Amino acid sequence: MESFPNHYEQAFQNWLIDHQIHYLALDRCKAREIVYSGIKVFDFLLHLPNDKKIIAEVKGRRFKGTSLAKLASLECWVTLDDVEGLTKWRESFGSDFQAVFVFVYKMDNVDVDFDGREVFDFDGNKYVFLCVKLDDYRRFMKRRSPKWKTVTLPAEKFRQCIIQLADYIK
Repeated sequence: MESFPNHYEQAFQNWLIDHQIHYLALDRCKAREIVYSGIKVFDFLLHLPNDKKIIAEVKGRRFKGTSLAKLASLECWVTLDDVEGLTKWRESFGSDFQAVFVFVYKMDNVDVDFDGREVFDFDGNKYVFLCVKLDDYRRFMKRRSPKWKTVTLPAEKFRQCIIQLADYIK
């Protein structure tokens, strides 16, 4: 099993194993050899039982609130390199592939109202996995920080676009 540098990617990988999803995890060190024209490498390539193929970029975030009922206080920023990289990889792989951002939220509080969402326990922590399709993200993204070249989704658009990962892979 590939060892990832952070617990968000490790949690996601273990979630994939538990859900019996076939995947390829890209080793960041080896991936440098296959990068061309400075395109940022994604994290996972998923092959689902229904023959859906997904290019996934994992974004780890912490949730400090106590309820997911209104999906408030969920950070969803990414870099422009993330958006451009996923776009170029999807174009390279072809129309059989979809691309998503997988937001992996680690719950900081012990007692959280998950509002019916799937919770994944990993290494003593609780995680919730939500995803946004690349096309939706591109359509609604707004500049967050010119200095850091980050973009985000307005809260209303994020709530409109997110999909619980387990629902998306069905």
